[in-house]
Amino acid sequence: MDWSWQQSQALKPRQRSIFRLYLGTKYYRLRRIIEWYTDGKLYAKDIEANLYPNQIIKHQTVLRRKLKDVDMWYQENKIINLKIALKKLNGLTIKPGETFSYWRLIGQPTKQKGYREGMVLHYGAFKPGVGGGLCQLSNLIYWMTLHTKLTINERHRHSYDVFPDSKRTQPFGSGATCSYNYLDLQITNETNQIYQLNLYMTDNDLVGEWCAEYPEIMSYQVYQKDHRITHENWGGYVRHNTIFRKVFNGQNELVDDEYITENHALMMYNPLIEYEQEEESVRF
Repeated sequence: MDWSWQQSQALKPRQRSIFRLYLGTKYYRLRRIIEWYTDGKLYAKDIEANLYPNQIIKHQTVLRRKLKDVDMWYQENKIINLKIALKKLNGLTIKPGETFSYWRLIGQPTKQKGYREGMVLHYGAFKPGVGGGLCQLSNLIYWMTLHTKLTINERHRHSYDVFPDSKRTQPFGSGATCSYNYLDLQITNETNQIYQLNLYMTDNDLVGEWCAEYPEIMSYQVYQKDHRITHENWGGYVRHNTIFRKVFNGQNELVDDEYITENHALMMYNPLIEYEQEEESVRF
């Protein structure tokens, strides 16, 4: 994984005017809406209440995380936002040839729909925004899909690494950021069977499952390579890695080692200071 001077400069923080950000958002949202109705894709929309019999992958993530300098009301409002979004996605079936579009199904989060202000990441910082916190759901769906035969044909990575790792159980950069509606997550079913997305919450976790009509023979192990941090000539730190997955057949034999994606994220904290703090906590 090569890291070029041009890529480094692209991540260098730049100030954008509010006017430019507003116009850019309007343009990209309109372009996405036009695309949804003109791109010729068959978008999944059918919901089935009955659970499909074969669980392909199940995963869960903690709903409440204590983050540095972040009030817990962000987390509570996020839970409310997730409950609303889950009603649009739980039980969704993706038939062969159909494409799942995260934002086409959920729609724009608004106060009128009951969404509250949650945490929204914005140019390396965070701020309150209506519908904030829905990235936890897109992250979950993306991670689960990496463990299936479904094809991910649109995913956006986080450009900023805002918070230090805290009890991380997945490789850095293995999520999918989302922003209505131009940063979408799209998944196409190129198999010959129907898949079903099931989502729910417990008191402490957001839980997801991909289920199908028939068992899936292949299994997958997602991992990272080349994880490193570079100190750029303009003063910032950038975190890098590459995501791969190992594919195993029904006899648990390795049959493939697939490249998935690479990540480059501007770190919004000093990694040396965080390392020293971790060492202090271990020492005492």
